[in-house]
Amino acid sequence: MTYLAPRQGLFAIILLVSFCLQTLLLVISTDQQLSKSRALKGEQMVAQLIDEARLSLENKDRVSLSVIANRYTSEQDVTRILIKDNNDDILVPVGNAPMQQGDTIRQIATNGDAVIGSVSLTLKDISKGEIIAMQWPFVIGTMLLHLLLWLVYGYLARPTKEQINALSRDIQDLHREQYMQIDQRNYDRELERRATDTDRGTSEYSVESATDGQPTSARKLDVHSEVNQYLRTQQNQDATGSNNQPINDTTEERTEHDAADGAQNDISSAHKSGSASRLSATRSFDSVRVQIVFHDEFNMLERLAPAQRLPYLALCTQLLNQAVTELLKQPLLLGVSAMNEPRFDDTGASVLLKADNSHAKVALAGVMLGKLYLMLNKIIHDKHIELSRFALPAKAGVSDDAQAQAMTQLLHSVGKKEQMLILLPNAGLKQISHHVQVQSIMRPTTVYERECAVFDGGNDSMIQRLADVRNAVLMIESADESAI
Repeated sequence: MTYLAPRQGLFAIILLVSFCLQTLLLVISTDQQLSKSRALKGEQMVAQLIDEARLSLENKDRVSLSVIANRYTSEQDVTRILIKDNNDDILVPVGNAPMQQGDTIRQIATNGDAVIGSVSLTLKDISKGEIIAMQWPFVIGTMLLHLLLWLVYGYLARPTKEQINALSRDIQDLHREQYMQIDQRNYDRELERRATDTDRGTSEYSVESATDGQPTSARKLDVHSEVNQYLRTQQNQDATGSNNQPINDTTEERTEHDAADGAQNDISSAHKSGSASRLSATRSFDSVRVQIVFHDEFNMLERLAPAQRLPYLALCTQLLNQAVTELLKQPLLLGVSAMNEPRFDDTGASVLLKADNSHAKVALAGVMLGKLYLMLNKIIHDKHIELSRFALPAKAGVSDDAQAQAMTQLLHSVGKKEQMLILLPNAGLKQISHHVQVQSIMRPTTVYERECAVFDGGNDSMIQRLADVRNAVLMIESADESAI
């Protein structure tokens, strides 16, 4: 069997650090060399440019200066040339310095003792990537060298058979010494225990032989058997004694304890049956709660100033109340009434719908109300965003009143923007089955998520009814705004 070299992974990390340090030092040294050479080249170019442009600079001939400067900007290292007059006014700016910044060399142009202007030349910075691209043979060669060193180390530092055998013998000797020490300690403890038992047995034998007149070695005494026999004797005496009150007390306490356990089991069974009834798909219901919450991922509503938040919440409240009023006028929802007047706050709003008779379709009314408000909120949200005003998308949840708390948790955990969740028993799902389509939540993780459904669309007649009610609500809203 071939073994790897010891700590080969650690050696690879050391080689990687060495390669990175060598590359870094190469980049730093090359950058310094190039910076010095470019500085000398820039100074020479500035001096040559001043000599060529001295006459044009004296006459402030912008055309000639531009022609001269353009010849120098054709150099690869030059990014910008700026020529100014003696009043520090720019005569000719040539180049693309805002695109590429670098070192700037500035020199004053003179004619004798008179200052006639100045010339500034900006040289392009050399990026680290360009340096590595220029030195790619060295970088690749260094990388291959470090890889070769790792392979050579892995081959040469492998343990030989003699080393493996010697190591195995050392390990066996170490284990043997440890086991011998453990066995010696156990043997010593066993001797101490036996000596203690022998002394105790000898003393008891002596007492018994003195009483019975028999020698000590006549019979063998079992200490544990004698102790157990003594305890049994004492228990029999207590059970047959004249005073039976402790036993009765014990019996009464046990009876009370059993009764308490029975009551606790009854309570637990009732609680479990109540939970099972709430989770049962065949549970009865006569009311539906529609919850509307904002899809506020970044808690923008809390950070909004009250002067903007309160009018927005009032607008949402007005829309929801008008939607409830107009929707319940539909003949399809006859016998359904609203039990509360909803109001929006930071957590949203809730509407409780109740069936006045057994024929009322309260589940369908809840689903239609949730979808209607989502349609209204979509229009209001888009209009507000178009006018650069604050608005939030919404999501809705429809459930029977017993599952309202579970629906609140579902809206915060799995609810998405412009989505409606439905958590109803079989009777409620049967009411809406002829009008809407639903789908299950993907990859549910809880019982409620498995029982919950997502609104996936409605038939043409229901969508047309909702569109008519939506238009009626918006017309009422427009009329109210014009009256104000």
